[in-house]
Amino acid sequence: MVELAVAAEAGFEASRLEEAEGRSYTIETLLKVRTTLGSEDRLFFLIGADAYAEVGTWYRWREVLLLTEFIVVTRPGFAIAEIEGATAHRLETLALEVSSTEIRRRLRGGEMPRELPAAVARYIIGRRLYE
Repeated sequence: MVELAVAAEAGFEASRLEEAEGRSYTIETLLKVRTTLGSEDRLFFLIGADAYAEVGTWYRWREVLLLTEFIVVTRPGFAIAEIEGATAHRLETLALEVSSTEIRRRLRGGEMPRELPAAVARYIIGRRLYE
């Protein structure tokens, strides 16, 4: 779906870093990325305020906090959580009305969110995802 979403966007490329069978955990992805960086390089994780509030529920979340700095995108109706041990930078320039969590909720309810690229919507409908 990522490939479909970015196909028409110049300068974007889908990564296959998380391509594998089964569940993918953030800690594993960050560890893979970290191996490609120099010891002085900083690793940033772009995330919406709604998802950032749930970081404490993630698998091995305390290790995640040690590996990355978060860039937290503000969302209407969501405060940026204070997470002890996390380095978080606030990004207020994107006024996104909808989150991926909300899009999935709407899909499960049978609604096709207008925010989805047409190719992604066709893929979801064709494979009956989120039903």
